[in-house]
Amino acid sequence: MSYGTELVIDLHECKTVATREVIKDFMRELCDLIDMERADLFFWDYDDLEEQAAAPDHLSGISAVQFITTSNVTIHTLDRLKSVYLNIFTCKKLKAAEALEFCEEFWGGKAVSNTILVRT
Repeated sequence: MSYGTELVIDLHECKTVATREVIKDFMRELCDLIDMERADLFFWDYDDLEEQAAAPDHLSGISAVQFITTSNVTIHTLDRLKSVYLNIFTCKKLKAAEALEFCEEFWGGKAVSNTILVRT
């Protein structure tokens, strides 16, 4: 018996610049598309511009967790590297192909890796 499904996506060459507002829009549109009910959304990013400027490229970005009633969507954006890393996990049926296509289109990038994990 399966507990749920997780879609892991690595996007590169992304054209959309990530801000908190852009990520809020992304989460809303993605959850609507894959029929997931949103709950709380939490962000992790730098408060200070100097601190962000001094951070290494692989740490300078915004991370967020969108809780959904059936689990969560996690995103890590790295604008300097033009990369977005996503995990979509749900115990509800996941529309993985639709989610992948939407993520590529929204972020203007190419999925260099995508994996579907069945959680047991």
